[in-house]
Amino acid sequence: MATSIDILVTGGTGYIGQHLIPLLMARGHRVRVLARAASAARVPVGATAVIGDALNADSIAGALRAGDTVIHLVGTPHPSPSKADQFDRIDLMSIRCTVAAAKRVGIAHLIYVSVAQPAPVMAHYLWVRSLGETMIREAQLAASIMRPWYVLGPGHWWPKAILPLYKLAEMFPVTRAAAERLGSVTIEQFVTAMVSAVENPPAARQRRIIDVPAIRRAQL
Repeated sequence: MATSIDILVTGGTGYIGQHLIPLLMARGHRVRVLARAASAARVPVGATAVIGDALNADSIAGALRAGDTVIHLVGTPHPSPSKADQFDRIDLMSIRCTVAAAKRVGIAHLIYVSVAQPAPVMAHYLWVRSLGETMIREAQLAASIMRPWYVLGPGHWWPKAILPLYKLAEMFPVTRAAAERLGSVTIEQFVTAMVSAVENPPAARQRRIIDVPAIRRAQL
């Protein structure tokens, strides 16, 4: 079992957080979840709810402790091209505030859920997530950048119909790299990779990319 780690999760009441946080606690980590008062009841049992605003750097800094691991899960649910304004107001603002707070307080490690890239669709969403990665790099934070394309799980099954096409594309050298980069992962694979990243952080000021093939390979 890994050494217990102090973790603050932003956006932890959503799809990924509901699967990730129980696994973190089962492995002995101490988890706090930044949540609005209206969402506090959705914080997984056993985690500590910290009332705050993920779109306000001062609020995030007040929830942080020096040496924390921060897992940033804030994002627009079910992204689509029609939600570009939400990507700016929620996704971009939240990572900007998280990076500012993390640098101010002096955290140990930031885990950021970005997106597989390059990709042929969702240009504005990719731009926002790439900008988040740039902010992290410029702040010189130790960081693990998760780059899934689609995370399959309850309520998130639509790509299953095209999985055979991905498998076919992976068979040919000319399409293999793109098919692997833009392939789907299961929620179990994704949270396993995230916990592995928590327990095996990069060196100070180092940034690493965890793409779809690496997510699929991750083990605890």
